Amino acid sequence: MTKQPFNDTFLRACRGEKTEYVPVWYMRQAGRSQPEYRALKEKYSLFEITHQPELCAYVTRLPVEQYNVDAAILYKDIMSPLPAIGVEVDIKAGVGPVISNPIRSLQDVEKLGEIYPEEDVPYVLETIRLLTTEQLNVPLIGFAGAPFTLASYMIEGGPSKNYNKTKAFMYAESKAWFALMDKLANMTIRYVKAQIHAGVKAIQIFDSWVGAVNTEDYRYFIKPTMERIFSALRKENVPLIMFGVGASHLAKEWNDLPLDVVGLDWRLSIKEARANGITKAIQGNLDPAVLLAPWEVIEERVKRILDEGMEQPGYVFNLGHGIFPDIRPETLKRLTAFIHEYTSQNRK
Repeated sequence: MTKQPFNDTFLRACRGEKTEYVPVWYMRQAGRSQPEYRALKEKYSLFEITHQPELCAYVTRLPVEQYNVDAAILYKDIMSPLPAIGVEVDIKAGVGPVISNPIRSLQDVEKLGEIYPEEDVPYVLETIRLLTTEQLNVPLIGFAGAPFTLASYMIEGGPSKNYNKTKAFMYAESKAWFALMDKLANMTIRYVKAQIHAGVKAIQIFDSWVGAVNTEDYRYFIKPTMERIFSALRKENVPLIMFGVGASHLAKEWNDLPLDVVGLDWRLSIKEARANGITKAIQGNLDPAVLLAPWEVIEERVKRILDEGMEQPGYVFNLGHGIFPDIRPETLKRLTAFIHEYTSQNRK
């Protein structure tokens, strides 16, 4: 395929610069609702796709080609680096990540090893190199799961609705908790730096389930670890994005961290976020369920979000959570075109 001129609109928006239009990408844009991806999933598991660089690169770039979005996000899972440090994880269909050796004590934490990305996840780095040197004309976003969210799977043994075991471990076994945070921070820093050195142009840290924690506990049990991760990654000079679900109460805490972009879900409007002191660039925040509504409803909701986003430079359009399978690819293609056209005509 012939590479087009590089489109850096997304990177400029992340840095708070003025752009010709609002850039857009969608969480979980690679896979889920695409028929080509569903056909692949009949033959291969997620781990099998991510272990084959050519196949993984195809899945990653497909939404760029189909939807004309301004960034690609690497197709993989936040669990991808965990086997390297000794976590026995399996992605079970209809359930999610299931861990057969959950963390129960300080001794369990001390057994965890370290990651050596070139040896442990070479297929991830090879996929990045393929995409960034040969295939993409937009930035590739790398990512990692944040320590709290990874720890929640490692302690619960799988997905949870309330994270009671995780929080109980945090409160009752604080020495073990902080040891686990340190181990996961070390892993995250090494893993993300390797992605950047392989060619990704931005990083998103997913703390998907941290909304279960109140602000006081976040400041004490989690924020110092996030400060260390982002401070280490800052030196790599790529935009850093933070995102969690149901975590609007933590947006100001994220704004304090050495990162570039605060990702919002649909529970907090852009206007409210800025009024509440969010000074970083903002990414978000359409409720993905809106994309199942008639186009007139989608357009009205999206216009409102774009108008708020364009009030000042430093805005990237996204969903407030990932695409789910019922959303039609044609809707995402139409939405991307609408965002580009509307914002290029209505720039502030």
